[in-house]
Amino acid sequence: MKEYTHKLLDKVQDSIEAAEGLMNMGKAEFSAGRAYYAMFYTAEALLYEKGLEFKQHGQVIGAYGLHFAKTKVLDPKYHRWLVDGFDTRVSGDYDVDTGIDNDLVADMINQAKDFLADAKKYLQTQE
Repeated sequence: MKEYTHKLLDKVQDSIEAAEGLMNMGKAEFSAGRAYYAMFYTAEALLYEKGLEFKQHGQVIGAYGLHFAKTKVLDPKYHRWLVDGFDTRVSGDYDVDTGIDNDLVADMINQAKDFLADAKKYLQTQE
């Protein structure tokens, strides 16, 4: 595995921990953003291992869908979670009265953990 991929996966773990901490502090909207970023960094790490780098969220999300969801290399649910997570993060960052609560964020954190676990399994098979 490439060094940069390892660094991204470390950021995933840090983002999950930050999301959990923010949720425990009652900051669900901010926690949702960290949970989304955990999924985003996971997708970015998977793409980087394929030699693909992108600068924009939409590019990462689209490329992940093309290379991992459509091909079913990994379960397509991760792409759906990534898209939904992006929408939730944007709402949490820019809207008021978002309806983002701890239950939603707890689901996002669990999704991020599941995505990370399957991504690591996949990356180990590629070594």
